[in-house]
Amino acid sequence: MEPGRKDVPLKDVPRKGLRAKVSRQKDSRQKDLPMSGFTIRDLERRVQARASESAAVSYTRKLLDRGVDHCAKKLGEEAVEAAIAAVAEDRQALIREAADVLYHLLVVLHARGISLDEVEAELGARSRQSGLDEKAARKKTEKSG
Repeated sequence: MEPGRKDVPLKDVPRKGLRAKVSRQKDSRQKDLPMSGFTIRDLERRVQARASESAAVSYTRKLLDRGVDHCAKKLGEEAVEAAIAAVAEDRQALIREAADVLYHLLVVLHARGISLDEVEAELGARSRQSGLDEKAARKKTEKSG
């Protein structure tokens, strides 16, 4: 912490002030990014829509028709490619591979009937404790199961 600086709980920081502070802290590379209205929710809806189309016109449908094993294999391949890009410090490749990972994760979730809402609920439950405490609790549950 900087000398003379006082930490204030986030709930006590006015939203406008917080946004201004966060926007000043953003990486300078983000200044040049176009504002995209496309979200992971949009991608989830697109996966759902494409899943109901013909395999002749939908890559998503082709993946799903080959089964969960194939979809999971593709997710794993993309995750490895993202890890390789991260280690290679190839920023653009990592961005592309991260997009592929998110897409293939949503396909696998769809194949198993799991929504993004359910994943977010799990993340929300985990956020109530520290990551180290949450991980330790999972290990205890896995050992007793």
